[in-house]
Amino acid sequence: MRIGLVVPHIFMSDTILPKVIFAPGELSINLANHLQSKGEDVYLFTPSKVTTTANNITADMSFFENELKLRNCSYLDLLMKHPLIFISLARQVQGELIANAYTMANNNQLDIIHVYTNEEDIAITFAQLCHKPVVFTHHDPFNYYVRYRNVFPKYKNLNWVLLSYAQRVMMPKDTNWVANVYHGLDMTKYKPNYQNNSKYIVFIGRLIEPKAVHLAIKATIIYNQNHPKSKLKLIIAGKYYSEKNIPKYWLTKVKPLIDNKYIKYIGIIRNIAAKNKLLGEAKVLIIPSVFEEPFGMVMIESLACATPVIGLDSGSIPEIINDQVTGLIVKKIFNKSARSNNKNQKPSLNETKTANAIARAIDQIDTINRHDCRKIFEERFSSERMCNEYVSVYSKLINDQSNSTKVSPTAL
Repeated sequence: MRIGLVVPHIFMSDTILPKVIFAPGELSINLANHLQSKGEDVYLFTPSKVTTTANNITADMSFFENELKLRNCSYLDLLMKHPLIFISLARQVQGELIANAYTMANNNQLDIIHVYTNEEDIAITFAQLCHKPVVFTHHDPFNYYVRYRNVFPKYKNLNWVLLSYAQRVMMPKDTNWVANVYHGLDMTKYKPNYQNNSKYIVFIGRLIEPKAVHLAIKATIIYNQNHPKSKLKLIIAGKYYSEKNIPKYWLTKVKPLIDNKYIKYIGIIRNIAAKNKLLGEAKVLIIPSVFEEPFGMVMIESLACATPVIGLDSGSIPEIINDQVTGLIVKKIFNKSARSNNKNQKPSLNETKTANAIARAIDQIDTINRHDCRKIFEERFSSERMCNEYVSVYSKLINDQSNSTKVSPTAL
């Protein structure tokens, strides 16, 4: 099978990926490598060169690089200082990459195209011009941006793969879902730690308000107040994205609570080995997201390290974590809604009560068997399983199209 795996996001580059948090990048390379190892002929389309065992087809980045030289800045500098210029250049790269992939498919050089990113606008619009099957995997909640809400309902008839069943609720009911495929990780890259008497808990992720790291901080403070002789440290790893225009969320809800004794911020983790060590030696990973998480990669990374997870009942979290087996699911607690003229107004989150509930879960986390965490990771979230499921999706779509183009003898 000749597979075109297209990831047109500008971060897809060996020079950029180590500097950012971009889960689709790691996942797409992982998928391409495993498909290639299974004997499939994989063509990974990326803006710039990435390290992969698949055939790596890149775009012409010369005009982008000339812009960087003229301005004497990096890709990330251009994105922060001149976002409109960055987006315009990025879309040109994406358009060329998609055109190349669809042309190869139409020339019978590829059997299927898999667009695997959040930057699929151009690929969606022109999918009807591709003569081979095209399937899409999107990594955000479908209602996350206004442009998503405007664009995706128009193309609900295309072939869509879910990351989780929680992701389904944001799209029209008659969207053409062809499969649900959970993410998977290379088991050999994550070593489990079963012997754990850790004195710290951990949060890893983007430091943005929907990820709600401040709830993890409040829960840790409450736990330590209740256990003055056996306090735990919360280690926060992630990035708040801008050193020059520092986000209000970081300044008001996170930074003031960092005391570097029991609440410690260590910045972004840039490699798997460091993440493996941090997660493997932690008592528990906290996922206090208050938005509809479509998946949440760090959860399965934690399970791979045999570390249980405490998460709120948001989006896919209860789908990924087996409550009472690989972690504990905490229900969000809302304020009683006052009378309002707006019947659609949702009640606000009661952060104090929710943080208290997370603190109680921390107190119970030692009831979770770390061996079960790793075992269920291997069963549900390995690269091998993910790869096999995508091969089944590709094969079905190719066969369905082949059968639909055959002329029935009775019609002759």
